[in-house]
Amino acid sequence: MNAETLAHAVQTSGGILYVMAVLLLVALAVTVERFWVIGRMLGSAHGWVRELKGHSHVDAARLQARVSADATSPAAQVVAVALHHDLADPLEHFADRLEEAVMEQAPRVDRGLWLLDTIVTLAPLLGLLGTIVGMFNTFSALSHPAAATQAVTGGVGEALLATAAGLFIAVIGLVAFNALNQRVRLVMHQLERIKLMLANRMYPHYRAEPPRAVAVMPAVRPAAPAPGVVLQQKMA
Repeated sequence: MNAETLAHAVQTSGGILYVMAVLLLVALAVTVERFWVIGRMLGSAHGWVRELKGHSHVDAARLQARVSADATSPAAQVVAVALHHDLADPLEHFADRLEEAVMEQAPRVDRGLWLLDTIVTLAPLLGLLGTIVGMFNTFSALSHPAAATQAVTGGVGEALLATAAGLFIAVIGLVAFNALNQRVRLVMHQLERIKLMLANRMYPHYRAEPPRAVAVMPAVRPAAPAPGVVLQQKMA
């Protein structure tokens, strides 16, 4: 298929091939942007895991300096919650706040993936619609007795081109979507790991607190009976 035939197929597709070209560009743009952003998130999370491995407890000074240098990453946002925790609250409340911080970062991690999911579903349907348009052009050419063979085969070629374009976009989008989904799961796994490491390293701060005084009530001894009462009991 030469350039002239391709241009003719695009013009007679009813605009469907133009829409599919836009979908391809959007899929490529989302794929490149998400791979770059999620790659940075994953690298930052790995760095925080290595950092926390070197701590036996939450060192606020060192962690605060690291958070200031990496303030925008999801992992740093989770660690910042630990640094602002009040030790007067119970340890269970601390774990709940970390879980809330992890869930708050989830929309940032998988942002834009719905576009790829939509394109993977939409592209084959548009290809099918383009196939119908191409076959309609073929039958229109066959309705004229003097129609040239090129007009008939051109409609069939337009139908096949639309089908191939839809499947091509869907395959690219599906591969990118699955690869990005895997990286999103890795980022969320690292955030869960950081949450658990922070909870374990916060426990020594609670154990170091002085034990609370427990009031011990004195034992109540029964009162001794009066001598006269004892004497009366013996005489009875």
